[in-house]
Amino acid sequence: MEQHRSQILNDLERDALSELVNLGVGKAAANLREMVKDEVLLSVPSVTVVSRAEASLLINEHETGRLVAIHQRFSGDLKGRALLIFPEANSLELVRAVTGGDVPLDDIVDLGQEALSETGNIILNGCLGTIGNMLRRTMQVSLPEIMRGNSSELLSLGGDQGYGEAVLFLFINFSLRERAVRGYIAMLMDLPALTSLRDLLRQYIHRMSDETDSIHVES
Repeated sequence: MEQHRSQILNDLERDALSELVNLGVGKAAANLREMVKDEVLLSVPSVTVVSRAEASLLINEHETGRLVAIHQRFSGDLKGRALLIFPEANSLELVRAVTGGDVPLDDIVDLGQEALSETGNIILNGCLGTIGNMLRRTMQVSLPEIMRGNSSELLSLGGDQGYGEAVLFLFINFSLRERAVRGYIAMLMDLPALTSLRDLLRQYIHRMSDETDSIHVES
């Protein structure tokens, strides 16, 4: 996959994408903070293009048990699939945080799917919406779906190979200060979609460079 890394995104383009992702997860964190009434902590994301197998290994370095994923398709000028992934063992804590922690256990089980979907929708839409806005492109995002399995099963999406072997892996660790919840984001995009993303990032970098030059001239 070294060839993919060098051909699709160079260091400057990955830095620009990391900046956009930072803005996106920051917006998502603010929205999630309002919902759970707790401080949401986010790590600085690392961005790389890897294979599905390599993405699975990256997750397995930190997680050994079963996982839960909120999955959404996005389409438009950019298309692919986005996954918010976290350990299944953390799902109850996440649901408790979203529901306020005062809901009986039996009711939490019933509310779990809804709470997970809402959380995933907030985080993934925050990321995708910000990236789309900053790149001046529109994206339509599907309703969230809940998936369970190991990292390989989640990233294979039921055997769907329509998005090729290349994965834009955004390693984001988030946590709630009062609760042990962590998660990761992976975006599955085929090579044509990644090439389109690269071109949009180059346009974004060019616009930012022109704005910086304009500020320097005016000052």
